[in-house]
Formats: sequence, structure tokens, C-alpha cells
Amino acid sequence: MSIEIKVPLLPESVSDATLIAWHKNAGETVSRDENLVDLETDKVVLEVPAPVSGTIMKIVVDNGTTVVAGDVLAILEEGEVAAAAPANPEQAAVEKVASTAKKEPAGSVKTSPAVRRLLDEYDLDATMVSGSGKDGRITKADVMAFLKSNDSGNVTPGDPAPAIEESVVTRTARTEQRVPMTRLRARIAERLVDAQQTAAMLTTFNEVDLTEVMALRKRYRDSFERQHGVRLGFMSFFAKAAVEALKRFPVVNASVEGTEIIYHNYFDIGIAVSSDRGLMVPVIRDVDLMSFAEFETTLAEMAGKAQAGTIGMDDLTGGTFTITNGGIFGSMMSTPILNQPQSAILGMHSIQQRPVVIDDEIVARPMMYLAVTYDHRIIDGKEAVQFLVVIKEQLEDPGRLLLQV
Repeated sequence: MSIEIKVPLLPESVSDATLIAWHKNAGETVSRDENLVDLETDKVVLEVPAPVSGTIMKIVVDNGTTVVAGDVLAILEEGEVAAAAPANPEQAAVEKVASTAKKEPAGSVKTSPAVRRLLDEYDLDATMVSGSGKDGRITKADVMAFLKSNDSGNVTPGDPAPAIEESVVTRTARTEQRVPMTRLRARIAERLVDAQQTAAMLTTFNEVDLTEVMALRKRYRDSFERQHGVRLGFMSFFAKAAVEALKRFPVVNASVEGTEIIYHNYFDIGIAVSSDRGLMVPVIRDVDLMSFAEFETTLAEMAGKAQAGTIGMDDLTGGTFTITNGGIFGSMMSTPILNQPQSAILGMHSIQQRPVVIDDEIVARPMMYLAVTYDHRIIDGKEAVQFLVVIKEQLEDPGRLLLQV
């Protein structure tokens, strides 16, 4: 029986998607629930699985095509059947070459859609590359490292040369490459420009001494991980401190809709996560009701989904406040941009030993610059400054987080 493989229902507010990668060719057999094709929307990559086992008889839509819900992507013949002959010899030749030339990552190797595209670009098998990510997942950096160490045999003429990053490489020609933005990158660009043009953004700074937080983490890190099965990170301290500050200054947890201010009596915190596809902000809901272990576990799950490209639209919408950590990349200070319609965003930065005066003595302390960018249309400077001071106080004396004082 022939079955039409169709574009599934798309997430709310998403009207179309772009077909970015077929994982099977016409004539190949597939197993039930095996991923056939990746569809990229503005925020997430959707996988379309096979509803039954069978053979791909015909691929209807090519890579790069924009599709909508209900569009037919391919024709699948259920059961163990022979592949149908193409309508003409030229198509048969093309499909034969495509099926033999394309090396598909082994099912046991974990890769994201972006990594699979990179593997296809350089004609690599995923089993050739050692993964350094969580659970052995292959990252783009792993692929590039493999190419650098094997650049004599795997890069074909015309491919972007991975060794281009090495300063000792002699360039033989001045070349350019023009590529379209991914849907995610285009959407990020659109939202950033909208934020700049809509909100009256202003940033205020402070610095925090993390001596007590670091001592607390060191004291309980191993026992925390043994008991809860998750690492005790810095982000849970900052999220909890932010919640206490948001309770005292509700307007910072609010959003603007037209000429109205919407105050939220819940605390859904977005945490900016870098992925192979770009920056994503998964939302952790009801942070005020979570323990440190519950927060860290949820954050790890969200980050893993973002890296794997399996995060859903519901995971990325509805936040009331955002935290971004440029410090993991070495940033000392920055002015983050609002994640609209939210009215504020907290920026964390790198921790560095700096001289400070304590009890009239100069001592070295682990210091971090904090930044809060806020919408000056509804948040006054006094509120923004005091909001950041509360976060500073909570972190410099983390006992406050337990006593909520």
C-alpha cells in the first residue's frame, strides 16, 4: 500500500518550513519511526519519521524547498517491496549516484541536523569522527578538527578548506562565498532589529563578589551531584537571586503590550543557550517553586534538546525574564538586547580575580560584572539599579537565598 509522507502540523504561529535534509533516497528501505527528513522553522528543526516500514518510492520535494503543513514530501510503499523504477533512465542514474555517494551517519552516532549537513558537505561518515559532546554526540568542532587532521584525503576541490583558520596557510586566491541565512538566523536578526526599534533600551552595571557562592559550591558540589545526579552550576544561584529581585520589583518581570503593562505573578526564566544552529532561549517555568536540583536538571535537559535540535516551540516561548551568560565565552562586559516582549535581561560575564578593598585592605576576589538591560518605557533607572543591587546582595551572601531576606 502506498502512503503519502506529508508535512506535519507546524507549531502555533509558524506558517511554513524549509526542507533542509533528506536522510533517505528514492529506492531505499526505511524502518518505522526512522527519521526521513528535517524541516527547519524559524526556531526549531522538526524531524519527520516514517509511519511504517517500507521503501521510498518517490521523493516529491527537494532540499531547500519551502513547504506548509499537509504538503506531500514523498511516497512510501509499505512492506518489504522492491524499489520502483524511475520514469526515465536519467533519473535512475542520478538516484543511483546519489545513493552511493552520500554517506549517512550510522544510527548509533548522535548528530544534530547542522552536523549532518556538515558531514554531507565534506562527504564524511559520522562513524569516522570522534564525538566530544554529551553522550558522545558529534559537534561541528569535532568535524572541523577531523578535517584538519585529515585534510589530504577528505576535502574535495571547491569545498571550504578547514585549514583556512591556520595563520600559516598561504592563500592562493581571493575568493568569496555567498550563502543565505538560515531561517533561525534570519528570525534572530529580525527580532533583534525589532527590539532596537521598539524598546527604549538602557543598560546599568554592577559587580558581584562570588567568594561565598564559589565556597558553597566547592563545599557541596560532590555530595549534591551524588544525591541529585546533576552538577551544581552557577546558573541556579543567579536564577534564584533574579527571582528574589523580580519579586521586589514586579515591573522588571512585566511586559508591554500596546499601551498596557502586563504584570506576571509567575517567574518563567529564559536561559540563553548557544547551539550549532544559533542562540536559543529555552524557558524554565515556575523557577520560584523549584529547588536548586530541579532547576539544574531542567536546564541540562533544555540545553541538551537545544544542542540536539529537538527542542520544541513550547520550550522557547512565554518567558517573563531572561538570563544570558557571555562569560562562558570570555566576555568581561556587554549590553545584552531585550528578548521581547520582556522588559529586562540579565547579563552574566566572566569571573576574574581582581583587587578589591575589604576592611581597608586590598585583597584578590573572584569578581563578575553584571549588566541588566531594561525597557526604559516602563522601568525607571532607580528600579533597575536597585534590582541589580538585590541580585548582588543575594549572591554575596547566598544564605539570603535560603531565608528569602
